[in-house]
Amino acid sequence: MPFIPHSDSDVQAMLKTIGVGQIEDLFDEIPDELKQSVLRQVPAGMNEMEVSRLMRGRAAQDGTPLGFVGAGAYQHHIPAAVWAITTRGEYYSAYTPYQAEASQGTLQLIYEYQTMMSRLTGMDVSNASLYDGATSLAEAVLMAIRSVKKGAHRVLVPESVHPAYRQTLKTIVGLQGVEVVELAVPTGRLEADSLDAGALGEFSALVIPQPNFFGVLEDVDALTDWAHAQGALAIGVVNPMSLAVLPAPGSWGSTGADIVCGDGQPLGVPLSSGGPYFGILACKQAYIRQMSGRIVGRTTDLDGKPGFALTLQAREQHIRRAKANSNICTNQGLLVTAATIYMSLLGPEGLRRVAAQSMQNTRALRDRLLKIAGISQRFDQPFFHEVALTLPRPAAEVIETLAAENIVAGFAVGSEYGDQANTLLVCATEVHTSEDIEAFAKALERVLG
Repeated sequence: MPFIPHSDSDVQAMLKTIGVGQIEDLFDEIPDELKQSVLRQVPAGMNEMEVSRLMRGRAAQDGTPLGFVGAGAYQHHIPAAVWAITTRGEYYSAYTPYQAEASQGTLQLIYEYQTMMSRLTGMDVSNASLYDGATSLAEAVLMAIRSVKKGAHRVLVPESVHPAYRQTLKTIVGLQGVEVVELAVPTGRLEADSLDAGALGEFSALVIPQPNFFGVLEDVDALTDWAHAQGALAIGVVNPMSLAVLPAPGSWGSTGADIVCGDGQPLGVPLSSGGPYFGILACKQAYIRQMSGRIVGRTTDLDGKPGFALTLQAREQHIRRAKANSNICTNQGLLVTAATIYMSLLGPEGLRRVAAQSMQNTRALRDRLLKIAGISQRFDQPFFHEVALTLPRPAAEVIETLAAENIVAGFAVGSEYGDQANTLLVCATEVHTSEDIEAFAKALERVLG
């Protein structure tokens, strides 16, 4: 039985006080044609056994297709121990209350996560996660705007940044008067020597994806130094798994990136039909007071015993509305728990092996698909574990056809980049075998005739 604290007499008293006859009157501004009187897709009440059967059937509708799609969310092997530990009662239901120090276990885990993420990114400090990768980019941009003295309310963002990230960024920062200037990437990545500082005008930050949406590796050293030469900050948007084999943002250029963000999904979080995931945010010490979200520190109590506490977490951050550091700052504690356990189990060497195997499998996939007549590599650039290929037919048609064969062929780049209708973005990770690659290649050959 649901917990409803108000009795019928309570409800009637409240309705009388505000001058309406029934609860429905509170929603009279909603047009009748938009109201759903009957929930046709919701079945009648069921017992536990019937609900379990229904949910198993719904889950089975997703099937178990052979997938080669990435585009921001990646299929990695997650050891069984990760979620077996994460879903134990001590972790699964623990959430830091207002008296945060009462949850020492939760705080210690977050502290360990922050330490791991700082080492992975090469930055001085990490927060305790954000909502997702797209909103973490928006938070990073707002941090930069506040941090650059006399900086313009403008940020440079190459078109090689994930389209969903760019859309989210515009939605969030646009309402705060921040202009997002998009930069073309005809070669598949942003070339530092093509940037004209005089023509671009003043800006507070340059966003640098690594790897970018097309899987291509950007020249992060040149771009970071160029941004700093203009008096702006460098914001790295990273796939955390790639940092097991690629230079950490803290080492980019002469002095390193200033702020790092991204999505933590590759670190032990299943795809799960699009979420939930969690956002990464780390920065140099100089910008820590502009960082949104929780930060946990280690200290000692009155008896000299080690303990953990929230630090630099002004309560006003959550109640100052437009003046707050952040009005999102959601801490995805459960997913951070899974990511921390995942990184602990694999360790640095395990992460390197996963990243290296993913790179090797993607190159094997690329080489096999290039043997098919009419297919070529879209960008002649180094890549991580995704690569864009040009097909002789529209990619969306090929994806739809192969879906009938239980194969998710990749991402149709033309759905976001109108001039690339024939571009297919494919991805492989450590979970793919040579048999998987061959099955995909033969199916694609049949489709292309």
